[in-house]
Amino acid sequence: MSEFHTKTWGRRARVTTVVAGIGILALVATGCARGANTGGGDESGDAVAASPGITDDSITLGITTPLSGPTAGPGTCTVAGLEAYFGAANAEGGIEFGDGNTRTVEIEALDDAYDPQQAAANFEQLKDSVFAMTSGLGTPTNRAWREAAIDDEVPQVLIMTGDPLFSNTEESPWQLGFVPIYQNEGAAFGELLAASGEDHKVAILAQNDDYGEGYVEGFKEAIEGAGNVEIVEELTYEATDTSVDAQLTELAASGADVFFNAMSITPLVISSLQKAQELGWLPSWFLPSNTSSPTAILEPGGATAFPGVYSVSFAKAPASPAYAEDEDVQNFLTNLAEYADYPDTPAFPHCMWSYMIGGTLEQVFGEMTEPTRENFMEALRTVSDYQAPLMLEGTAVDTTEDGQPAVSSVVVQKYNGRGYDTVETFE
Repeated sequence: MSEFHTKTWGRRARVTTVVAGIGILALVATGCARGANTGGGDESGDAVAASPGITDDSITLGITTPLSGPTAGPGTCTVAGLEAYFGAANAEGGIEFGDGNTRTVEIEALDDAYDPQQAAANFEQLKDSVFAMTSGLGTPTNRAWREAAIDDEVPQVLIMTGDPLFSNTEESPWQLGFVPIYQNEGAAFGELLAASGEDHKVAILAQNDDYGEGYVEGFKEAIEGAGNVEIVEELTYEATDTSVDAQLTELAASGADVFFNAMSITPLVISSLQKAQELGWLPSWFLPSNTSSPTAILEPGGATAFPGVYSVSFAKAPASPAYAEDEDVQNFLTNLAEYADYPDTPAFPHCMWSYMIGGTLEQVFGEMTEPTRENFMEALRTVSDYQAPLMLEGTAVDTTEDGQPAVSSVVVQKYNGRGYDTVETFE
């Protein structure tokens, strides 16, 4: 795996992981509690009391994420990628931390079914046995226990939500998001459309919460002052809705040639694609990165019927023919099958994202000089221009900018019937 880690930081050590099966607790006794001596030391030479979830030989990470229900596909990926990364690393011997110890990485994953109350309960169950919480999917679910994590001083980091709240160090001192904030994605598409030079009428459908509002905010800011882009209709839906047919019917009547669909619910995206065709409305689409899977969403939705389906990305897509021979992708797929019991090519980008989180965490571990959560948070904020495995050219991990998640750079891509091609113009 050494080729994964050479661009900015270089590989520090062999890496080891003992990984739990998805949805199953890896009940490995860490033997570690606050006050335990696991190495490290302060300036006086006295040993530093280790935080929960870390010993001289291992560190345990916790995840609460949807492993059942409508978002189980993406949620399962948030665990599988991490399992793949640390499983492969584990087989090589272990991660060398900055304090001189080499540790295995263990994962405890619990299913929250995208239910905020269950997510909060999962955190309460895990907080005393894990060193840090990471990788979990969802804005409402992560928000449900954010304040508790702050009160308990438990890291809630590199999580999969585009909510900017998690990347504000003043409001969220124990948090950091991993994926681009919603505004970043909406703005990227707005900039592309504004630069097209042609007149466009845009219809908007957005989830009626911070998720949808963030995408629309970024898009509107990007097209502000652009004389060629007009928003002709704007509607919302609730995340609990089971159908948006009424909204699609109203939006189709607007005559828009571009549909900006800030939607996070996989079944609703598929039904939206199908309903638009039923209505004979064939605009170009924008879809968020987490609901634009070629195989899980666009193919069943019949997306090739539309002149263009655009999304944004920062990860190589294993299903794309363009990466069929890519060594980075091949290693990822091998590790996914061997260490995460995930033999299929992922339909959701969250598998690639959590694999990147594994690489990012390794960089952070290498900067830790004490086995404490406080020292981890300090090290977390030092990663700059790190090319994580599977990252697209032009994107990188940077945790040093307050107000931004670990990844804030994206490229716009257009669906080609099987995967995505990166584009620089609206076609």
